[in-house]
Order: sequence, then C-alpha cells, then structure tokens
Amino acid sequence: MSEDTGVVEVELLAVGAGPSNLGLAVALEELAPEVAASTLLIDRNPAIEWQPGMLMPWATSQVSFLKDLVTQRDPCSRFSFLNHLFETDRLDEFVNMSTFTPYRVEFAEYLRWVADSLTQVRIRLGCEAAAVRPRRDDTGAVTGWFTSLADGTTILSRYLVYGGSREPNIPPELAGVSRDRIIHSTQYRHRVAELDGELPYRVAVVGSSQSAAEMFRALRDDLPDSDISWLMRSIGLSSDQSSKFTNEMYYPSFVDEFYDARPAAREQILRELYRTNYSVVTPPMLEHLYADLYLDRFQERTDRRLVTMVDITSAHEAGDEVVLELTDRRTGAVTELRRDLVFLGTGFDTRMPRLVRDLANDLGLEQVEVSRQYRLEMGSDSTAACYLQGVNEETHGISDSLLSVLAQRAEEICRDIVAHRGRIPVTAVSAEEPAGL
Repeated sequence: MSEDTGVVEVELLAVGAGPSNLGLAVALEELAPEVAASTLLIDRNPAIEWQPGMLMPWATSQVSFLKDLVTQRDPCSRFSFLNHLFETDRLDEFVNMSTFTPYRVEFAEYLRWVADSLTQVRIRLGCEAAAVRPRRDDTGAVTGWFTSLADGTTILSRYLVYGGSREPNIPPELAGVSRDRIIHSTQYRHRVAELDGELPYRVAVVGSSQSAAEMFRALRDDLPDSDISWLMRSIGLSSDQSSKFTNEMYYPSFVDEFYDARPAAREQILRELYRTNYSVVTPPMLEHLYADLYLDRFQERTDRRLVTMVDITSAHEAGDEVVLELTDRRTGAVTELRRDLVFLGTGFDTRMPRLVRDLANDLGLEQVEVSRQYRLEMGSDSTAACYLQGVNEETHGISDSLLSVLAQRAEEICRDIVAHRGRIPVTAVSAEEPAGL
C-alpha cells in the first residue's frame, strides 16, 4: 500500500458498504481469509446505513430475518442476525415478539454490528467513488482497476466489486423543478427533519409503491398540519401478489433456473412476478392506511386524500410553489395542483448505475453482461475481474436486488475470485496512475 503517493493498492476493492458487500466481506473472512486480508470496502456515507431515508420507527423489514447476510449460506456463522441478538442481549425479547420480520431500524443496527465485527476486511467511510478505469498491460489485457475517489485519492485493485445502489428515479416531468422542493424516498428522514413540523405545508406524494405508502403514513406525524394529495396513475392501491408459491422464485436455488431460461421465458417470469415486489403495498400497511382514511372521513377531515388515475404531464415552479399539471386518465381533463413540496415514491432508475455504465464504455462494451457468477463479461483475456451485485435482475431474477439471495451470491462471488486467482496468477503491479485519471 502506497498511500503517501495518493495511490492505495489492494487486491479487492468493494464499492458500497451495504448488505451486498457486507455479505461478501463476511464470506471472504470465513471462506477466503487470504483475500479478505487485502480487501477494502468503501462507502460515500459517513456511517454504515441501510435505507436511511426510510428508517421510520415503526417500519419493518419485508423479508424474514433468516435472510440475513449469512444464514442461508451457513446457519452456524457468528455473523448471523440471531447471534447479533444474542451478543446484544436482545434474543429473548425478539423471540417473544413471535415475528420473522424485524424492525428496519434493528436490521440496520445488525449491519453496523457486522461491520464492527469484521477482523480482516477494512472499511473506509466517507469515500465516494467518482470514476473507475481499467488498467491495461502492453497487450491491452486488463490487469486491474483504478478507482478515483472524490477526495483525489486513487485505489488500485485487481478485483472490483460494485455493490452500490441504483440512482433514484426522478420522473422527467419533474426534472426542471428545484431539488429543494423534491424529496425522494431515499432522502425522506433527513429532509423532513430539516422542516418545521408545525407549518401547514401543501404536499404531494407521488407513486403507488410501499415507499410512497410509508411516506404518506409518516407525514401524518411528521407534518401533521399539512394538506396532502397522494397522486398515482393506478386505479388505487394494490396489495402485493406474493404467495408461498411465488416466493419459491425468490429462493437462491431459483437463480440457476432463471439464468438458464430462454430470453422469452425470463421476460415472462419477470412480468408475472412484477406485482410481487413493485408498485404494490404490503397487506398490513394497506389495512393501516385504510383505517386512517376511514377515521378521516368519519371526522370530516379533507386534508389527506388519494388522487387516482392521474398523470403528471408537466411541472414548473412559480414563485414559492410547484405547479403540477395533472391529466385525468379517465376523462382527459387537465387541472393544476399547487404544492410546496413533492415527495417521490418512484423507485430507482432501472439502468445500470452511472459508474458501471462509464466503466463499460471505457472497456468498449456495447452492453453490460455478467456470468452466472456475477463477473462482468469483458470479451478478452484478463488477469483482473469485476463483479456486479444487486443490478442483474434481467439475467439472475427479480430477487437480485433484495436480501433473498444475498448470502449465497456472496459465496459464489467469493469462490469465483478464489478460482480466478488460482487459474490466473499475477505478479505485483506498479501503482502508477494512468494519464487522465
């Protein structure tokens, strides 16, 4: 490692310290300690966080605690959620809760506990990856990766694992509106904390997803005197269509079946499973929301309402307010809605993250494709490798961005790295930074 020159050299760099890369870190420490000892995780946030924008005190995980970082790979691992509860003296209370779905805040605490429990893999927080470029030898083969950080530091690694999140989806109709007036769900807790909760804001919530539902519920407490219009294109809120049958397609073992399927079959599976994960709300949340709205009607309150079957066809700012043009899908009628703030439960950009797209461009790849083991297909011999976590839904199934397959995927990537190292040994490389980086 040569930090004095502004270049840090490691064997494996993992970008993003969320569940995916924390799961990989645990797998490396347990299965490949020789790699773990030269592995660095970086994250742009100043602390280990998980869905920080949506850490409402009452929000629960939507998956079983058994889908933690390790249990489905090794139920005896000391990094399990149950061991976390034991080590923090909360196991009895959790058992007494008789639930499979912990509160979101305690799962976030579990992730911090895992990070603090690592003994070989190092974590550096407050480090934002600005760009990644391949390092090539005289033949043009890729021998490593130069990752430049926002602070000017460069990290040279032989292996690169991207485990960051996708970018928030901002509808194009709202692209010209000041970000001071738009709050995506990923920013909810932080941005709302900056507002005066006693002011009577005029608010729009956009989307029909779980995140939109949670913001609508939270706003009742966070901005209690506000007037809230919940806008959605659908005819109303729908419950997720999960069942024990469809849940089998979230098994780690289903990844093989999906990966081997023909393209048309993959499209059908994703299409039919869409409503098990996207643009739907969990049944308990639906019950809670309907009860709240029922009482609002009983009390003749009109400051919280659902506006269904409308499109936001344009938006602009006029003075201190946002003017939303709404087109009714049933009649075609166009109306204006003037708001102070717009909260977006619109999910994430479905494209590959910018960092990955730019890297693919530098590699001369027409499209981003990965192997069954999540290794980026570069189309040429290489002594280096890049792995993508959580962004491979089209090839590895709908569970790829969720906790469901995380533990098994971490093992598969870990074992592929070990096999690659043994198959293609590499001598020590210079940490000289390429021009233009």
